[in-house]
Amino acid sequence: MAIENKLADHRAASAPSRLKTAIQALPKGGMEQRAIDAGEVDAIVDYANSNVIMFPIARRALRHSAIAEDVPAAYGTQVANAVLAALPREDYEQLLSGLESVNLAYGQVLHEEGTAFRYVYFPITCVVCLLTKTEGKRNVMTGMVGHEGMVGMSLVFGADASPVYANVLAAGAAMRMRANRFSNELSRCLALQRELYRYAYFELGQARHTIACMSFSRLEQRVASTLLMISDRSKSQTIFLTQESLADTLHARRVSITQASSSLRSRKLISYSRGAIRIINRKGLEQSSCSCYEKLSNLRTA
Repeated sequence: MAIENKLADHRAASAPSRLKTAIQALPKGGMEQRAIDAGEVDAIVDYANSNVIMFPIARRALRHSAIAEDVPAAYGTQVANAVLAALPREDYEQLLSGLESVNLAYGQVLHEEGTAFRYVYFPITCVVCLLTKTEGKRNVMTGMVGHEGMVGMSLVFGADASPVYANVLAAGAAMRMRANRFSNELSRCLALQRELYRYAYFELGQARHTIACMSFSRLEQRVASTLLMISDRSKSQTIFLTQESLADTLHARRVSITQASSSLRSRKLISYSRGAIRIINRKGLEQSSCSCYEKLSNLRTA
């Protein structure tokens, strides 16, 4: 879980100092402070400076629990991205020198439609939305990527430019690799090819279900499914997303999103305040979602 804060520019300060300053800037006794005290917060998102200030325990997790025995960080069950975690140890070690840890801010653009790839991204706690531009110049969500996959899949099939617009829907951590290094690694590593072909199958299924969902599911069902998908991929029951952003993601009017969200809240399935949506009855929200969510969940674990 991360909480939002608007700070002055503290990037020159040390991480502990910036963290202390960020906590002091929060409302005394507010929801954010209570969440910190309960140990539910991993980071504070400083949108003003496109920065994520992580708590020490989260920074240690991001280093994938590397220990004194010089075991390569982020291997096996310690790797938070499913594609990387599925690789044999020797293959992961070969990739390691080309991987870089990054924190991605909400709204950050990773790829523009039609532009060449600079990096591929392996999300850990962030969620990336894949958008396709329509004739009316509005973007429609056709996919969502979290810790289960990779952003930049077109490179796997030899395409150098992105066919979609990819931006960060939920801020958090990721690993990235330069596109040319990735292409070289992919050509030599059969295990990486296998895992990414498998993920491509899921991503294709996701796009098909997303389009079907837009055509046949009620908006309230789509809102429930989208919140569950973001929660699954960010591994958090709290989602930092405004209703305006949710409306853009689902290609719907904001007033309609407000009505759908109010209905879910009135049944005590979710709560929301100041841009934070919290799932408080997951089973109930699943029952309120469209069938696409269950089908995609089964497809993802197949």
